[in-house]
Amino acid sequence: MYARPLGNLIEQLQRLPGIGPKTAQRLAFHLISRPEAEIEGLAKALLEAKQQMGQCTVCGNLSAAPVCDICQNLRRDRTTVCVVATSKDLIALEKTREYRGLYHVLGGTLSPMDGIGPEQLNLQSLVVRVGQGGIQEVILAIGPSVEGETTALYTGTLLKPFTKVTRIAFGIPMGGDLEYADEVTLARALEGRREL
Repeated sequence: MYARPLGNLIEQLQRLPGIGPKTAQRLAFHLISRPEAEIEGLAKALLEAKQQMGQCTVCGNLSAAPVCDICQNLRRDRTTVCVVATSKDLIALEKTREYRGLYHVLGGTLSPMDGIGPEQLNLQSLVVRVGQGGIQEVILAIGPSVEGETTALYTGTLLKPFTKVTRIAFGIPMGGDLEYADEVTLARALEGRREL
């Protein structure tokens, strides 16, 4: 149905998360209608990001330098480490502007069905980091999925001998109705309550 180059572009775009056939087609038609210089800029940005981005040697966050900006920032609270599954989770927490400590990115969650065990996650460096002392609290900010719960429990067990380990509260989102919340979410909202 498509000329080979266009069909190939659509196929490649469909490999991106959240992009179905229709969206891939729409993006492909948009891209080929743009000036060549604009497309070259996009291609260059993709290649540069892939080639220049790596992981922070301290926390595992995405970084263009060996140590990320957060780990280098001396104004951050160095006694608290927030453990997240991915760099996307770290960015979400940073957008709140509420947390001022350091982070540790695991690189995913435990999922034996997918062949992801403790060895595939950035756990060993976390244990070494916390075991060196100076960290007074580790906050586990891992999503409330089955894999997230398993990862949080496993990580907490590893770290409890060294420091205080806490878990973020989960509950009802702003604008959400109680009648539509599941039982687990409601239970977590009650457990995570705090005084006004």
